[in-house]
Amino acid sequence: MLSLRSLDENLISHIPPFRKLERVEIREILDAATPKRFSAGQAIFEEHEPAELFFLLLDGHVRVIRTTASGDQVIARHIVSGELMGIATAIGRTHYPATAVAIDDCLVLYWPRNLWQTFVEKYDGFATETYKTVGQRISEANNRILELATQQVEQRVARALLRLAHQSGRQTGEGIEIDFPLTRQNISEMTGTTLYTVSRLLSAWEKQGIVTSGRKKVSVIEMGKLKALAEFDPETE
Repeated sequence: MLSLRSLDENLISHIPPFRKLERVEIREILDAATPKRFSAGQAIFEEHEPAELFFLLLDGHVRVIRTTASGDQVIARHIVSGELMGIATAIGRTHYPATAVAIDDCLVLYWPRNLWQTFVEKYDGFATETYKTVGQRISEANNRILELATQQVEQRVARALLRLAHQSGRQTGEGIEIDFPLTRQNISEMTGTTLYTVSRLLSAWEKQGIVTSGRKKVSVIEMGKLKALAEFDPETE
């Protein structure tokens, strides 16, 4: 089992919750944490469960899923290494508003929810950075709602791929590969459209040399063309 004593404070001092803290403060927070590994496909927490813990993803990728009133699953966001998750207590909720599922093998740290307020009150830098994260996520959620209401499907799919390439892209010989397993069904659940429509769009874009896609992999080859399809304005994202 991972020992938190073996985790150097400097390795995580760049992560937003910690980057304004002194090493001794980071050490105090780490000493209060519990590490846990999750296998690909395993739920880290589930929608509507009591939010008894909050988490920091140290390694891996996580998909956050919400279930609609009609029972459909919608992918709300993706979490990458260095991000907090399960922070329902930060917005005054007592239950998790979504389910978090490991996309690949993940390593997380977790703390009991009662320590959230302790950390916020004791460490100014922690409070500043974590509430900035909360604000960004609320803004992102509002943007996604606006996209669903006002944008054509082609725009939504293009924007979703651009966000993922920016968030988790890895430069390869042919372009930027989204660096975790991603299926066409996943993309449809992110963009509020059908699997058929996503498949049709990706096939067309592949023929145009804009993207490539294979088994659970998508790469952006022509970033400029994809931005044009998305009518992408980096100043508003």
